[in-house]
Amino acid sequence: MILVFGGTTEGRKAIEALEEAGNTFYYSTKTGEQDVVLHHGIRVDGAMDVEAMKIFCQEHDIQLMVDAGHPFAEVLHQAVAEVAESMHIPAIRFERIFPARDPDIVWLDGYEDAIDRIGEKTLLATTGVQSIARLKPLEEKGVKMMYRILPRESSVSLAKRLGATDDQLCFYEDSNKIDIDAEAILLKESGQTGGFTEKVEASRRRGMKIYAIKRPATPALSHHVNGEHGLRRMVEKLLPEFYPLHSGLTTGTCATAAAVAATKRLLYGEMPAEVPVILPNGETIMVPVGYGDGYAYCIKEAGDDPDVTDGLEIRATVDWNENGASCPLPLASRPLPLAPCSIIIRAGKGVGRFTLPGFDYPPGEPAINKGPRKMILQNLEQCIMPPAPCSLPPAPCIVTISVPNGAEVAKKTFNPRLGIEGGISIIGVSGIVKPFSEEAFVESIRKCMVVAQASGAERVVINSGGKSERFVRALYPDLPPQAFVEYGNYIGETLKIAHELNIQRVTLGVMLGKAVKLAAGHLDTHSRKTTMDIDFVQKMLEESGIAIDIRSITLARELWERIPTPQIPAFCGTVIGHCLQHCEPLLPNGRLTILLIADDGTIHSQPQELPQGQ
Repeated sequence: MILVFGGTTEGRKAIEALEEAGNTFYYSTKTGEQDVVLHHGIRVDGAMDVEAMKIFCQEHDIQLMVDAGHPFAEVLHQAVAEVAESMHIPAIRFERIFPARDPDIVWLDGYEDAIDRIGEKTLLATTGVQSIARLKPLEEKGVKMMYRILPRESSVSLAKRLGATDDQLCFYEDSNKIDIDAEAILLKESGQTGGFTEKVEASRRRGMKIYAIKRPATPALSHHVNGEHGLRRMVEKLLPEFYPLHSGLTTGTCATAAAVAATKRLLYGEMPAEVPVILPNGETIMVPVGYGDGYAYCIKEAGDDPDVTDGLEIRATVDWNENGASCPLPLASRPLPLAPCSIIIRAGKGVGRFTLPGFDYPPGEPAINKGPRKMILQNLEQCIMPPAPCSLPPAPCIVTISVPNGAEVAKKTFNPRLGIEGGISIIGVSGIVKPFSEEAFVESIRKCMVVAQASGAERVVINSGGKSERFVRALYPDLPPQAFVEYGNYIGETLKIAHELNIQRVTLGVMLGKAVKLAAGHLDTHSRKTTMDIDFVQKMLEESGIAIDIRSITLARELWERIPTPQIPAFCGTVIGHCLQHCEPLLPNGRLTILLIADDGTIHSQPQELPQGQ
């Protein structure tokens, strides 16, 4: 069993990660005021000291603790560390992502340091209601204090008990907006999820001097993560049975890890067994790597997701210029980090190339998608870009990604059909592969549909993912968040569930890539099961009275550019009509609306089906 200490944004992220397992866990908060939805988690409210924590762990067979508390919750951090050590329970510290400390901010070592160093006449403190008593000495020094707190009855009551007056209190309507006239502001180093950067920028726009209290050091724990992906992977490692299926790494993450390892070896002579990789969401995970003659490598790890690339060795070599020369300075005299340079990414043996238009990059370019390229660039910049100007001349850093056996493995993928030749693609949006069995995924959809029905919403809106949901939400601003459900690829199963639950009104948001598959009768649109039927799409164009030949396209989204703008509504109507033919029988007692979503967010549907005012 897992015990999570939350009450924070990181607590919410921990819930989301653990809920994916479908197993029970405990979620503890100090006040019980955080609004969270738990399907498998059991809520526990009230602060726990060391003894209470030990008793709870014994009574509930806790095998793993996750400390996702606020960075300044020092008592909690110390208690978790003490209980973990004394009871031999592994513990994970789920930390926030913190930006580098800005030298233009006055950094304070604590409240006593703040009392000593702050001398402005007016100060806005955003350090929380608990800090009011600790800042009272500033008032005695003649500083006019204003305290910005949460607009909760409990917070206001506590603030007044601590000596704050009504005219000193202001509230968080927008926590990142600074609209108080004061000479200076006092912040906590609260990290990205605490809106620290936004508050700093807002304060600067008002010309305020900025003081920030440094986050306290947390007790030493052997396991640290700073994001939901890292948390899941650490739980899989420490408590393998919690997740029925384990996650993996994308080829993009593996290529990035190999590139980071090769760079560290070339520039600094380091050969660590694992390297940090910053994922697209900003969190950092540690990835195992190895080394060969002139290259570094990472073994592709698919987890429990069926993937023909599982176990492939993804290599990276790094050269400092076009001639393959090494670093321009001897190791002992290199500045850390090294000189500024451009980073060029190339494909070696086993990595495919685009031969047709329609991808992120033109024909002839390596089949390394935009997401992995950004990951490689961002991570290598951390290794080689100095914080200040350097006298060394810029030199290009050439990164070459290769995959032994990549060409053979690629024959087992859809790459040949898509016009990607010579090897596999280096792909990945999140950097992490999350495996789901069909049964588990459909069951998760069912649970979400039950919650949507229970919300009392007038309709349920089903979407393939976050992108389509963002576009469709604008059409239904009055619906609660629970009314929006992701179907992934399981359109047919989701509609069947809606029928079983007797949901009367359903809106299906679908983007063109899935829509053309659905129009052809494929109710499961996963790429492993079906690809776009070009001949069928051509027939739909003819049915729409559009005389163009699209048999050379590789991706459905190219249709938005190929079809003349005045004829797009006719084509969309045809696609939606075919989709309805296959979907409406699955919802015989309900009313189905289908919204076809373009890449730019434009929504197409039958006019009478659009929400009022659209």
